[in-house]
This record gives sequence, C-alpha cells and structure tokens, in this order.
Amino acid sequence: MQLTDKHREYWSRNLRLTAILLGIWFVVTFVVIYFARELNEIVILGFPFAFYMGAQGALIIYVLVIWYYARRMNQLDQEYGVHEGED
Repeated sequence: MQLTDKHREYWSRNLRLTAILLGIWFVVTFVVIYFARELNEIVILGFPFAFYMGAQGALIIYVLVIWYYARRMNQLDQEYGVHEGED
C-alpha cells in the first residue's frame, strides 16, 4: 500500500507527540530520582520535593500524560479523517 503525503504527515505528528510525551515520562521517572538529594531541598506543603514526586506527583503527571495523549490523538484523528465512528 502506498502512503500518501497526508498519511506521512499524520504519522509524523503522531511520532512527534509520542516522543515528547515519552520525554516527559522519562524526566518524571528517572531524572527526578537521579537528582533526589538535590531536589529534597525544595519543600512543598511540608514534604521534600523528591518525596512528593515519588508519592503523588509522578502519578498525577502520568495520568495527565495519558489524558493529553488520548485527547490530542482524537483531535488528530478527526483532523485527518481516520477517527472511529460513533455508531
């Protein structure tokens, strides 16, 4: 099957979105833990920042990443005419 320019553009935007969101996931998961000692000097609501990110912050960010991906992909699907029909 030959891909049209529209298909290539859709796939390119999909990959770019995925790469950006995976970058955010990587930073939240690994970079915060790597710099935990330095980040513990920041206090939020009486808790060190690294503890807060490990206990609640990372989970909130993961849910926001999933929500944004689903929302944005639905918009892209609508824009390129590949959305699922609502029967």
